[in-house]
Amino acid sequence: MAFWWPLLVLGLAFAICRFLLMLIPPNVPSIDVDVSDVLDDGSQTNENSFIYIPSRGRPAQSDRVRCYEPATMKFLGFFPALTPDEVKEHVAQARNAQKIWAKSSFKQRRKFLRILLKYIIEHQELICETSSRDTGKTMVDASLGEIMTTCEKITWLLKEGERWLKPEYRSSGRSMLHKTSKVEFYPLGVIGAIVSWNYPFHNIFNPMLAAVFSGNSIVIKVSEHASWSACFYFRIIQAALAAIGAPENLVHVITGFAETGEALVSSVDKIIFVGSPDVGKMIMRNASETLIPVTLELGGKDAFIVCEDVDVPHVVQIAVRAALQSSGQNCAGAERFYVHRDIYSSFVAQAVKIVKSVSVGPPLTGKYDMGAICLQGHAERLQSLVNDALDKGAEIVGRGSFGNLGEDAVDQFFPPTVIINVDHTMKLMQEEAFGPIMPIMKFNSDEEAIRLANDSIYGLGCAVFSGSQRRAKEIASQLHCGVAAINDFASNYMCQSLPFGGVKHSGYGRFAGVEGLRACCLVKSVVEDRWWPYIKTKIPKPIQYPVAENCFEFQESLVEALYGLNVWDRLRALVNVLKFLSEHNSSPISRPTE
Repeated sequence: MAFWWPLLVLGLAFAICRFLLMLIPPNVPSIDVDVSDVLDDGSQTNENSFIYIPSRGRPAQSDRVRCYEPATMKFLGFFPALTPDEVKEHVAQARNAQKIWAKSSFKQRRKFLRILLKYIIEHQELICETSSRDTGKTMVDASLGEIMTTCEKITWLLKEGERWLKPEYRSSGRSMLHKTSKVEFYPLGVIGAIVSWNYPFHNIFNPMLAAVFSGNSIVIKVSEHASWSACFYFRIIQAALAAIGAPENLVHVITGFAETGEALVSSVDKIIFVGSPDVGKMIMRNASETLIPVTLELGGKDAFIVCEDVDVPHVVQIAVRAALQSSGQNCAGAERFYVHRDIYSSFVAQAVKIVKSVSVGPPLTGKYDMGAICLQGHAERLQSLVNDALDKGAEIVGRGSFGNLGEDAVDQFFPPTVIINVDHTMKLMQEEAFGPIMPIMKFNSDEEAIRLANDSIYGLGCAVFSGSQRRAKEIASQLHCGVAAINDFASNYMCQSLPFGGVKHSGYGRFAGVEGLRACCLVKSVVEDRWWPYIKTKIPKPIQYPVAENCFEFQESLVEALYGLNVWDRLRALVNVLKFLSEHNSSPISRPTE
C-alpha cells in the first residue's frame, strides 16, 4: 500500500491540474467576415466576386445560377455557372496551395478549427438565418442539422483527428518478425466535393473540414438550388484560413450546373458526392475515366420499426421529428414506418394528433413548426406519390395546417401528412420522397418487419425501437443498411467518430469518422528492418540465384515451421530448415546438370 499511495496522489494531482487547465479559455483569434449581402433585403443584382471569373462569349443568362428564397420566392441574386476551363483553373490554384499546406503542422490545423468553432458559436443565429432563407427550413431545423453537426465534427477532429492520421503500427506476422510494419497517411491532393442543397452550411463544412485537416485542398461545387448562402459560408472559411497564415486558394467554392460538376470530377484526385442515385451513377462513370476514388451518399428510404413493447408517446414524438425534420428533406430521415399490430392504432392516433398541431409557413415571418420545400416543383411530385398511394387503397388520416404562405410561394409548401393502409406496391413506399410524409404500415412479427425493411433498393439507415434493447439490436443487425440507431433516430450522425454512408442505391464509401478522414488520404503500407543495421534482410542460401537443387524442400520445411498447426511438426520442420541452412552455408551451391 505504501508503494501505491504516492502514485495515487500523483494521479489525482494530474487530474486536478488537467481540470483546472480546462477552465482557462483558449486564446482563439476572432475573425471579421463581410455579412453585408447576407443582411440586405434580397435584391442583389451583381455577380458575387468571391468566385467570379469573367466568362466571355456566352449568353447573358445561361451562365448564371439564379437564387430565390423558397419560402417567399424573393430573388436573392445570381452566380456564375463556371465552364470546364474555369473549373480546371480553380483546381490548378488549389493544387498549388495544397503543396504548401501538406507541410503544415497539426497545431496550425487545429488553430484553424478553433477559429471556425468560435465564429460558429458566436454567430449561430446569422448562420441559421442564412440557411433558412436559402432552403426554407426553420431556425430550429437549421440549428440541429447545420450548427450542432458541424460543431460536433470540429470538436471530434480537435480531439482525435491527429491520432487517426499518425502512422499506425501493425503486426508483422511470423515470417517478418525482424520487420516493423506500419500504415502511413498522406494527403491525396485536391479533393472535389459536389454537395446537395438540403444542409448548405454543413454540406460545405463537412467535406472541407476532413479534407483540410488531412492536408488536402478542396474545391466544392454547391447545388444550384442553394448557392446564395455559400457566398457567406465561404467567406467564413477564407477569413479563418487567412488568420492562420494558410496559403490562398486552399479552399474553393464554385457554382454552376451539370457541366461544372463534370469538369470537377475529371480534374481532382478524389470526389465526394451528395445527391441522387441517378447523378451518383454518372459521377462514378466519369470518375472511372481517371480512376479516382469516389464517395457517394445518395439518400435513402430509411425504415423506422416500432415493436409492441415500447413507450408509445415517447416513440411517437421521435417518429414525427424523424419524418418532418427540415420538411422531410433529410438524407437520414425516416420514410417508412413499420409499427406492430398490437400498438398500431394507438401509434397512429397519437401521430395524427401531433401532426395536426404542426403549423407550416415561411419560417422567418412567424412562429412555424415546419418551413418550405426547397426545390421548385417538388411539392407537386410529393402530391403525385400521395395520389398513387390513395389510388391503391391508402388513406390520409391527418395533415398539418398552413399559415400565411403568400401567393408567390404557395407552391413551395407541402402539409405534413400521415397516411395509412400503405403497402409496397405503392411508389410512396419504394421511391425516396424527401418530404414531410409519414406512411405507417403494420407488421405481425419481427421476421416480417425485417423482410419489409429490407425490401428496398436503398440501404442508408434504420431506426429500431423496442422495450428490449437486445431485441432491437437483433432486428437492426439483420437490416441491410450502413447506419443503425437503437431506440433513437439518426443519433449516429452526432457521433462523429462513426462513418456515415449506405449500401445499394444509397451509395458507396463513407464520410465522417475515422474511415471518412482516412478516405481523404493516400494509405501507404511501409515495412522496414526492425534492428537495422545490426540485422539485415538476407535471402536464405537455398533460394538465392542460382537456386539449390533442394530449394523446394527447404521452402516446404520453412512454411511448415512457420505455419504448421501442430507444435511438434513445427519444431521438426524448424530442425530441417536449420539443417538445410547449415549444409548450404558450408558448401557452394551447385546447379543440377542437364
